[in-house]
Amino acid sequence: MLKKLPGSTAEVDISRPGAADTLLTSMFLTGGLMLSQVAQFTGLEPYTIQNWVKRGFLSSPKNKKYSRRQLSRILIINMLRDALPLDAICRLLSYINGQLDQESDDIIDDSQFYLYVAELTASLESQHMSGSDQLKGLCQQVLADYQEPYPGARARVALVLRVTVTAYIASSFKQQAQLLLGQLEN
Repeated sequence: MLKKLPGSTAEVDISRPGAADTLLTSMFLTGGLMLSQVAQFTGLEPYTIQNWVKRGFLSSPKNKKYSRRQLSRILIINMLRDALPLDAICRLLSYINGQLDQESDDIIDDSQFYLYVAELTASLESQHMSGSDQLKGLCQQVLADYQEPYPGARARVALVLRVTVTAYIASSFKQQAQLLLGQLEN
């Protein structure tokens, strides 16, 4: 089943395990991505991405190239911005990764966090989620291989995963409602 990768314009077969990781790995075989490539992949205007860098939402690109980690942060912000204000997204990401424009204080790499989000959303596509307890259980399953740098880090990451996926689902429902509302006008 082809579905857009969260926060991107790319369609992937979400039923295939590791589809997001495979796509992202292939994109970075030759190094980083230029701003135009990031903009094309995310559907964002280049000035929006540059503004996020200037505002400290992510670190500056090195030699005008964005890393997989930076792209993942951009994808996360992009997927949440219809559901949450930017300051709330920054608070959410800071809860697990401290200063957003520095990577040295992160308790989880953004690219790994994004892969967890992609896995959870794919999982939820194939199942009918019946409530927050089910999502909590799925988060624990996804985090089974996560090595916490200090006690309590796993709980922080799990909470942010639950918020992220819930906001993403809310955003998807909002988009569906807007499409249905458009049918009233036709």
